[in-house]
Amino acid sequence: MFLVGLLGWWYGDGWRAKVRATGQQIVDTAQYFSIGQLVSTLFAPFRQISAGSVSGSIGAQMRALADQLISRTIGSIVRTLTIFAGIIAIIVIVIVQGLMLLLWLTAPLLPIIGSIAAVIGWVPSWR
Repeated sequence: MFLVGLLGWWYGDGWRAKVRATGQQIVDTAQYFSIGQLVSTLFAPFRQISAGSVSGSIGAQMRALADQLISRTIGSIVRTLTIFAGIIAIIVIVIVQGLMLLLWLTAPLLPIIGSIAAVIGWVPSWR
């Protein structure tokens, strides 16, 4: 009865909790890198002190336009690199957690497989 309850939890509630934890880890990583916010502000000025309109000579207006263009270019490069870093982190989490979920499914079978291998005389070769 104990073994049935343990396996029922392992493949039922335990599995669902592990899947939920994996999904939450992916969501937390996306929020840590602020991927949604970075995409929505991809071409916004980057740490620009004065982003307002400039009135004055044509030279001052051109200088302000160049400043805004440079600021937006730097901002889009930094945001794009951060988005890529977040996507790579999420891909790594998906791969590692996918392997962990697969191991979770097969872990109760490993003692049985080991016992069968021991009975038939199979010994792993490490060379």
